[in-house]
Amino acid sequence: MSLIVRYITPLMLVSGALTTTMIYAAIAPAAALQSTFGESLTGPTAELVVRNWGVLIAIVGLMLVHGAWYPATRRLALAAAITSKVAFISLVLSNGGRYLDHGAGTAVMVDSVMVLLFVAYLAATRRTTLR
Repeated sequence: MSLIVRYITPLMLVSGALTTTMIYAAIAPAAALQSTFGESLTGPTAELVVRNWGVLIAIVGLMLVHGAWYPATRRLALAAAITSKVAFISLVLSNGGRYLDHGAGTAVMVDSVMVLLFVAYLAATRRTTLR
């Protein structure tokens, strides 16, 4: 646990940078869907939703980068990332193995590791007194 606490800044920077790469979905929504899920959606509404999805994921990544440098925001950034990543993991896994052979499978593995590290950090640094 002390290793995670000691190296949380680089862990958050790397995790944040990886997460922020999903801005790709805002720039090229059809290509992002194809590479992540092996499927496509068509139409202006689908494009709008996918672009928004990419922006929201990128915001979580930027929160991780910010939290890495500013400890006052670290816990909030980690909580937001954990919530977002657990939701994504759960949604992908709720479809069985359908998307695991695509980029979503890799994302589930990487996000799972991030969630475990972030939860371990929060547990190791939890406050003992409530204000």
